[in-house]
Amino acid sequence: MDSGSGELSHMENGDSKALMGKELWNGRTAQNMSTSLLRKKSDPMLVSRVRFQMLRQFLANLQEVILGTKLAVLFPAIPLAIAADFYKFGRPWIFALSLLGLTPLAERVSFLTEQIAYYTGPTVGGLLNATCGNATELIIALFALYQSKIHVLKYSLLGSILSNLLLVLGSSLLCGGLANLKKEQRYDRKQADVNSLLLLLGLLCHMLPLMFRYAAAPGIFVADSTLQLSRASSIVMLVAYVGYIFFQLKTHRQIFESQEEEEDEEKAVIGFWSAFSWLVGMTLIIALLSEYVVGTIEAASESWGISISFISIILIPIVGNAAEHAGAIIFAFKNKLDISLGVAMGSATQISMFAVPLCVVVGWIMGIQMDLDFSLLETGCLALTIIVVAFTLQDGTSHYMKGIVLCLCYTAIAACFFVHKIPAPLDQTNVNLGLKPSSGFSA
Repeated sequence: MDSGSGELSHMENGDSKALMGKELWNGRTAQNMSTSLLRKKSDPMLVSRVRFQMLRQFLANLQEVILGTKLAVLFPAIPLAIAADFYKFGRPWIFALSLLGLTPLAERVSFLTEQIAYYTGPTVGGLLNATCGNATELIIALFALYQSKIHVLKYSLLGSILSNLLLVLGSSLLCGGLANLKKEQRYDRKQADVNSLLLLLGLLCHMLPLMFRYAAAPGIFVADSTLQLSRASSIVMLVAYVGYIFFQLKTHRQIFESQEEEEDEEKAVIGFWSAFSWLVGMTLIIALLSEYVVGTIEAASESWGISISFISIILIPIVGNAAEHAGAIIFAFKNKLDISLGVAMGSATQISMFAVPLCVVVGWIMGIQMDLDFSLLETGCLALTIIVVAFTLQDGTSHYMKGIVLCLCYTAIAACFFVHKIPAPLDQTNVNLGLKPSSGFSA
């Protein structure tokens, strides 16, 4: 096609790295495959009449990146959020517009990393997809860490795990079961078993600081020991995640490859440097909107009368996972549960084993006391969620009743945090003063 003709000419001239469409498709992550359903093909005739090649190439890339998604209707929320901040509109408006603007950006980051992967090969591309699959949630968490809002950080990461395991997976099993009532829905248990093991390891590392604090004798100050244990456990989790990536991309790739392949060979639609430039630009915009979200969450909570815990655990993850969520449901409708499970379990594993310990290590470097003690209520919800999901996926078959149970579990947890209040300013003050609260979120 005419778009990106200058950069794509290398592909046409026999560049071996660019001509890896089919091989790379087999190595794509489930997250990329799910978000690809939200994309739409552009019409090359719209820019083919532009006389200047550089302008034509830019317009073609702009058409692919901005208009190449069904979520493009939400892009106006980005300048509106910036304008709302510039003109000092109500902070809840800034928060809401920023959340809406993050939704298409999360899907576009997935698209751009996939485009870059066509040129880097399946191994590097798979590694890129594995580390950028939850870029939005990770950037929000890092900004919360930078602003010493440890309660927002922990809640948002916990919410991402719960959202993927209960809401995304549950609604996929529910919709897939209803759409395929007369068919037996089966999936490969191997991928789910690997992710379940990693989630259980992450749960163990989360529970150790909590149990350590409760096991201490009354009057014994264990904050320093808990922090050291959290940092050691985080290193263990990161080592496990590196092993998981090697396991996924090298030694046991066949477990994570979808058995469903596209008939048409996939090709890059924009050049490498164009994709890289767009990726850098969109990452900066995500960083800006993430700063808005973190900086205005308390004002939105007070204005709307909704607890910070509910906003962080329920609303923010739903927005961040919207694109993957929709794709997982569509694949479940098509009776391709392996991809739906890969989306939900893979994202939850990445947050638990990569994003959470990375925030602990980064906080360690910055001198911020970020630990793995998520307090009793939050850790209990995480533990029960992982156990319920493990039992749900143990037999390799699915029906809509499993989806109903998972969705209802998520509803119950959402109701719990809707009525759960925390003294956020006190928690933030404690962190800034270098003090350790007695629990994971509140003093």
